[in-house]
Amino acid sequence: MTHEELVALRHAFHLDPEVGFNEHRTKARVAAILRDLGLEVHEGVGVVGVLKRGTGNRAIGLRADMDALPITETSSHGYVSENAGVMHACGHDGHMSMLIGAAARLAEDPNFDGTVVFIFQPNEEHGLGAQAMIDEGFLTHFPIEEVYAIHNLPGAPVGHVSTRVGQICASESLFEITVQGQGGHASMPQKGRDAITIGAEIVQALQTIVARKLAPGAGAVVSVTEFLTDGQRNVLPGRATLKGDVRARIPEDRIEIARLMKLIAQGVAAAHEVEVEVSFNTEFVEVINASEPVDAVVNAAKMQGLEVDGAREPMSFSEDFAHFCNAVPGCFVLLGNGESGAHGQPLHASDYDFNDDLLTIGADFWAQLVRDRLPLTNKD
Repeated sequence: MTHEELVALRHAFHLDPEVGFNEHRTKARVAAILRDLGLEVHEGVGVVGVLKRGTGNRAIGLRADMDALPITETSSHGYVSENAGVMHACGHDGHMSMLIGAAARLAEDPNFDGTVVFIFQPNEEHGLGAQAMIDEGFLTHFPIEEVYAIHNLPGAPVGHVSTRVGQICASESLFEITVQGQGGHASMPQKGRDAITIGAEIVQALQTIVARKLAPGAGAVVSVTEFLTDGQRNVLPGRATLKGDVRARIPEDRIEIARLMKLIAQGVAAAHEVEVEVSFNTEFVEVINASEPVDAVVNAAKMQGLEVDGAREPMSFSEDFAHFCNAVPGCFVLLGNGESGAHGQPLHASDYDFNDDLLTIGADFWAQLVRDRLPLTNKD
């Protein structure tokens, strides 16, 4: 596929975004293109394309995510989302197009020995798609030995490759703390148990988890993002619910944060003689890169003449590619999207856009990685 064809494909995906587990038209488009390229195609929760050449028994997986976000696009380019309130604001349209470009290159000029499994995964944004594919039997049906994924990175120079050995993406956990006090008249607070003041005390105390109870530099984040009550203008609330988000770099910190959060909430509640309930649910686990796949990515990037950083700092965002990496050795790769304009806007911004200059760069990088990991044993 030419660069122009990849651009047209990416824009087509961008025009017709679909949210997680509803990527019906997207899946159909991907499957049809892969079949046209001559790949063996399997449709289930996601779409899997298989390309086998030679007699080698090794198999590697390359993954792209398909889902969009419930965001109203404010871009001014000529391919703004046609689906109200839904937008490719994280670049998954580009991720799919790069991987399809790689499939086209490898189908036309294989020059490798083994099996490439092209993984088009749904519902990355909610952290559910990778596990859904695994639960469906993906790893049993397609026993890959390594797995790789690319994510674009706004703010980094175009085509700059960065990754690291070990943890590269944080976990994400959602918590909810419900305080059950006693409502009453605003003029007689002593007659009740004001859930707002108790909730506020919990909010303040939660900040000590990162500031005072974890090691400096742990990189954890505890954020209270919602404070909901049943109070009115002159009615003290009897119930308050705190909701929020936790990020952690290592499982041990995530487990400790959950323990401390429950301890703090129960302690404050006991001091005020009220009941409290705490839930802590991990949506995304940490992405842990394996050393050999990281080395492979660094070498492939250098072979393509790309600037590469093989020891970047971990990212604070989360990725459900972690579930694949937990099953087989893998590497999550960041690819610079540009530093200015729509390409430099943050992921999930309503005026963000994937950089079309990456389409050929990404497709060529994928093809290089495949040929490096599945080399021909006999070139005659």
